[in-house]
Amino acid sequence: MELQIKQLIKNYENKLTLNIKDLIIPSSTFLGIIGPNGAGKSTLAKIIATLENATSGEILYNSNPFTPQLLNDMTLVFQKPYLLRTTVYNNIAYPLTLRKIDGKEINKRVCEILEEMDIVNLKDQKAWTLSGGEAQKVALARGLIFQPSLLILDEFTANIDPSSMMVLEKTIKRFYTKYSPTIIMVTHNLQQARRLCSHVAFINKGEIEEFGEINEVIFNSKNTATKNFISGEIVL
Repeated sequence: MELQIKQLIKNYENKLTLNIKDLIIPSSTFLGIIGPNGAGKSTLAKIIATLENATSGEILYNSNPFTPQLLNDMTLVFQKPYLLRTTVYNNIAYPLTLRKIDGKEINKRVCEILEEMDIVNLKDQKAWTLSGGEAQKVALARGLIFQPSLLILDEFTANIDPSSMMVLEKTIKRFYTKYSPTIIMVTHNLQQARRLCSHVAFINKGEIEEFGEINEVIFNSKNTATKNFISGEIVL
């Protein structure tokens, strides 16, 4: 899914939070959004996901304005997983049930992703009994199960252990390789951005100051603010 962001403004209580004049995210891009705290990264992700409204401007999805039907092709996975008060199986199956997928197909897909993410043993467990890493695996599985063409990840590995993070990253990489969706990932972790992303956008004080291929931006930044931000973390 291609995204076109045009003259996007977001104000909170008369304070300018986002000011993105023009940004095109080509279809099948894996974009990492990096920048300091309070730069507007998560706000941008929520506006793209239609969870918040912009003050002005527009976002086009495959050259078209947003319509409710687009929700069938996109999803957002938060830093804190929000799960239904039911079993792991039912949580993962939920998007397919909403889309009235055949029961046998639902079972096939759910069992496949449980196996892929090494959580078969959690199939019948209640969601509220899961650890943080387990809950985030279930949230990601639920987000991927219907094969969205736009996947938005907002600090989705920020509060989990390194082992769980590696499982989530491997799952994301396989999904991206197999289906070529557009993925937008908000992250503070430059190493994670390098492992996963094809492109990166540096956002500072609500503005996109640099956008390009991941290694070009990290190793050959043209913007002083980008260089200063990246120099705060050792990039291997």
